[in-house]
Amino acid sequence: MSVSLETRSLTVRFGGHVAVNAVSCAFHHGTLTTLVGPNGAGKTTYFNLISGQLRASSGQVLLHGEDLSRAPAALRTRRGIGRAFQLTNLFPELSVEENVRLAVQARSAPGLNLWSVWSSHREWSMRALEILESVALADKRAVLARTLAHGDQRKLEVALLMALEPDIFMFDEPTAGMSADEVPVILELIRRLKARADKTILLVEHKMDVVRELSDRVVVLHNGSLVADGPPAEVMASDMVREAYLGTGAQ
Repeated sequence: MSVSLETRSLTVRFGGHVAVNAVSCAFHHGTLTTLVGPNGAGKTTYFNLISGQLRASSGQVLLHGEDLSRAPAALRTRRGIGRAFQLTNLFPELSVEENVRLAVQARSAPGLNLWSVWSSHREWSMRALEILESVALADKRAVLARTLAHGDQRKLEVALLMALEPDIFMFDEPTAGMSADEVPVILELIRRLKARADKTILLVEHKMDVVRELSDRVVVLHNGSLVADGPPAEVMASDMVREAYLGTGAQ
């Protein structure tokens, strides 16, 4: 199984605080890895370093062997690292459908001006509507992005990410803030992405039932360091992980 994404001794310091401490981890093509750990463990910061939202103090980020450690976030996105929150409200004053259609166009024809002749390209509109139907937002396609409820904004994040068709899908607590009836929509999308077996998926998640069901592998961070890495059943069965890193109430 080939390595698609890798971090080598990835570290970031904020003053005297080491938020991510020399994390080396390889992620493989066609697998879903879940990052778990208590609040403040460094999970989101690690995601920020991979996606380029933060610059590392030291260490490397490699995508298909290419060193992107000094590349800005936009370049990493073009290379195939997709993170849902980066795309929130791409154009807040445009409709939900227009947002997704622009993302489809950007993926399909990156050399074109985003505003040129876009309405004449029926295939982009059809693809946008297909994606909106998959995230249960088709009925809100005419609504301005900025007016969406929180749960629907999370769905739009996923729709925009799907439109860009990245090699690496990064989901940071994708169901956070969603109502109970909205959660299954996003989880089913992630299941479908995983079933395709042609993408690498990274997930930060606190819900242990979701972790057990979706994960091929679980990585545990604590105080910025990688402290456990392995199959879900093995990692979750560890008393050290359950009590010290996931909390004694984890089920």
